[in-house]
Amino acid sequence: MPTTFRAYQPDQGLLLPEDMREWLPEGHLAHYVGDLVECMDLGAFYARYEGDGRRKSPYEPRMMVKVLIHGYATGVFSSRRLARKLEEDVAFRVLAAGNFPSHRTICEFRRRHLGDFRRLFVEVAQVASEAGVAKFGRLSVDGTKVRANASRRKAMSYGRMREEEARLEDEVAALLERAQSVDAEEDARFGQEFRGDGLPDELRRRADRLAKTRAAKARLEARQRESDDARGRRPGEKRDPRGGRPYKRDCGEPEAKAQDNFTDPESRIMKTSQDGFQQCYNAQLAVEGESRLVVAAEVSAEASDQGRMVPLLRAVESAHGTRPGTVLADAGHCNEADLATLGELGVDGYVALGREGRGEVAADAGKHPAKAAMAAKLATEAGRAQYAQRKWRAEAPIGWIKEALGFRRFSVRGLTKARGEWDLVCLALNVKRMNGLQAA
Repeated sequence: MPTTFRAYQPDQGLLLPEDMREWLPEGHLAHYVGDLVECMDLGAFYARYEGDGRRKSPYEPRMMVKVLIHGYATGVFSSRRLARKLEEDVAFRVLAAGNFPSHRTICEFRRRHLGDFRRLFVEVAQVASEAGVAKFGRLSVDGTKVRANASRRKAMSYGRMREEEARLEDEVAALLERAQSVDAEEDARFGQEFRGDGLPDELRRRADRLAKTRAAKARLEARQRESDDARGRRPGEKRDPRGGRPYKRDCGEPEAKAQDNFTDPESRIMKTSQDGFQQCYNAQLAVEGESRLVVAAEVSAEASDQGRMVPLLRAVESAHGTRPGTVLADAGHCNEADLATLGELGVDGYVALGREGRGEVAADAGKHPAKAAMAAKLATEAGRAQYAQRKWRAEAPIGWIKEALGFRRFSVRGLTKARGEWDLVCLALNVKRMNGLQAA
C-alpha cells in the first residue's frame, strides 16, 4: 500500500487573502508587542510630524515602534538586519503589515526618537504595576559595562597627544613652507592664474589631524579642570593648603596616561569582565523584586558605580510615586554618603562593604557610622539572607540582556544617545518578560 503524504502544492495560489496574524501561534511575542503598543501614548512620536507638509507620507510611527521593540526583544539591533527581517521573518511582517522601510529609515527613526523611549519604558513599568506584576517594594541595583560604538584603538593618551601635536605642527609648517616655494615657482613658470591642487590635499590632511588632536587635548584639559575644581584646587597652587606632598601636575593638566577617544569622545576606557580594557559606558539598572522587571535605568561615562544607587531610587519614586522599602546593592555602590541617604529616606538597605568571599569588612564607627551600621546588619544571619537575594534578582536581567538578547555594544555614539538606546533595551526586555509571565 503506497504512502499518502499531506498536500503540498507550492505553486497553488490563494483564492482569498489570509490573515497574516494567524500565521503566528497564540501567545507569540509579536502579538503581545502589537497589542501593547496600540495601548501606549505615542504622542511624542507623532508630534514631530505635525504640520510637516511632506509630499511623501512617512511611515506610521506606531508600526516603527512595534518593529524596534520586537527587534530589540529578539536580539535584532542592527537597522540592516531589521530591514531584512521585515522581508524574511513572519513576526516582523505581521507587525509591519506590508510595510518595508529601508535600513536608513529605521536608523533615522531610532536616532530621532531615542529620547522618547524613556517615556514608553516608564509606561510599561506602570502597566506592570497596575497588573500587580511589579510592586516596587524591593529593588536590586546593579551595573554593567557595555561597549561603546568606538574602538579603543581610536583613543590617544594626553602625553601622546602633546607629542603628536608638536610633530604635526612641524609637518604643517614644513608643508606650508614647501607650498609657498612651489607657489612662487609655479607663478614664475605658469603665471599667477595657474591653480595647482596636489600639495594642498596633503597639507589639509595634516591640518585636519592637528585640529582633531588639539580638540581631544582640550577636552581632556577641560575634564581635568572640572575635576580639580570639584576637589577645591585653585590655579597656581603647588601644594594642598591642608598639607601633604606637592602636586605633580599643574591645575587643569591631565595625567600623561589620561585618554580621549576620537570616535566617541564621551565614552571611557573601562575594565570589562571578559574583554579586558575597552571603550565603554557604565549601564545601570534597578530591578523589581520577584518579577525581575527593570524599573529604572541610567548610563554614565564613569567606570565606578559610586553615587549611582540613590539617583536610581529617586527616579523610581519620581516616575511611579512610590519609594522602595528595601534596596540591595553590591560593594561597587557602597559609600558613606549614599548609605546615610538611605537612612534619611527610610529605605532598608543591604549594601556590601567589600567583595564577596573575602571575609567581613570592618568600618570605623567614628569616621564612617553608616558603613559601621551596615557592617553590623550584614553580619547577622537575617542580613546575609537578605543580601543573598541580590544575585538572582539584579544580575539575571543583565544576563538576559547580554546573553539571551546579545546586546553587548551600543549602536549609537554619545552619552545622551546611549542612554536612549539603553532605555529601549530595558523596555524591550520588560515587554518580553511580561509576555513570558502572562504565558506562565
